Amino acid sequence: MLLNCGQPLPLLRHTDVPPRVIENFILTGYRFPNYSLKDCLLSAFRPTNETGNFWTHFLPVFVFFYHFVEVFGWESTPNGDDPFFYPLWNYFIGVFCLLMASSLAHLLNSMSIVVREVCFFVDYGTISAYTVGSSLAYYYYIHPQAGLGEMREQNGSLMDIKQENLKSSYATSDLSIFFDTFYIPSACVVAIFCVMSCCNTRQRWRQYRYVIRTLVFLLPFFISSTPVFYRLLTKSPYSVKSSSFASSSTMAIYFYRHCFWLLLSAVVNISKIPERLAPGRFDIWGHSHQWFHCFTFLSILDELHMIKAEVKAIILSPSLLLPPGIPPRLPGPTIVSTYGVMLLLQTTIVSIIVWFSWKANCIYGPQKDQLEKEHMKKHAKCH
Repeated sequence: MLLNCGQPLPLLRHTDVPPRVIENFILTGYRFPNYSLKDCLLSAFRPTNETGNFWTHFLPVFVFFYHFVEVFGWESTPNGDDPFFYPLWNYFIGVFCLLMASSLAHLLNSMSIVVREVCFFVDYGTISAYTVGSSLAYYYYIHPQAGLGEMREQNGSLMDIKQENLKSSYATSDLSIFFDTFYIPSACVVAIFCVMSCCNTRQRWRQYRYVIRTLVFLLPFFISSTPVFYRLLTKSPYSVKSSSFASSSTMAIYFYRHCFWLLLSAVVNISKIPERLAPGRFDIWGHSHQWFHCFTFLSILDELHMIKAEVKAIILSPSLLLPPGIPPRLPGPTIVSTYGVMLLLQTTIVSIIVWFSWKANCIYGPQKDQLEKEHMKKHAKCH
């Protein structure tokens, strides 16, 4: 395992790297465990077993941004800094952090074993933050009472009885209590549980880590998707002849596609197909984790389209937006209820990451020193 002086560090076989670095059925293409930051950045432009993992989540950042900003070009849309869009911006923050953390984790994880652990702890943390960002968007745009305010006649004195009856039939009191009181807190608690469980799989339960990491994120999916399930099983809040109904009616197909891509990503992540079928053939391109990245992004993209459809439906029904001064049934988004929730969650997640990172340093720190000594000896031979 000699270094080539003045040349990129050689790629290694699975027998030449620490067991901690080895991925199932991936035999070649491993980077030297003590890459410098510069070496890591340059490795994005050479074929390694992490190159595809980087690009399959880095390039989607720009695709997601392109589709996201479309909302602000619609006719009669509020300004981008309007409180109406606070949940949407939190969703954007969640997705952006997820894609960037994932891509950088795969790019920088060869700096040391400890750095590798920290990179993926951060990766798991951003996944949980993304699920809460989704929950905030669902709560304010797909909640059973989302956008449904008290409609008044132009003189501002009479209640629209039809709309009030619709509201009464649209959400039972029990469901209203759940959505208004427990939905967001439940999403946050589950997200924290997922971070802790996934971080634990890097220090325990290694044999079942892919199954645990996949299944543990099914729980937040079911919790966060509760408003969507409710909307699919009940009558639309919009008039059948309205443009809002036409926009909202596309929600179902986007959600089903969102679920399909998530299911497909879970299957490839657990099964390790195709590399399981031909070990060594998909070491650089086409292995399961790259497909996992592609399918998860497609699920996020369809989720974005679903949220946009609901946002557009509300915007197209200005009578459903509460005029100033009228207390809403569902309080509108505020800085505290959106950015405040995400800040509190992120603070908790960072604390969890710091704790697990400290434990990782205690376990793998000595190995880091040993690998650095071996690296220096081999580098000295070049001179």
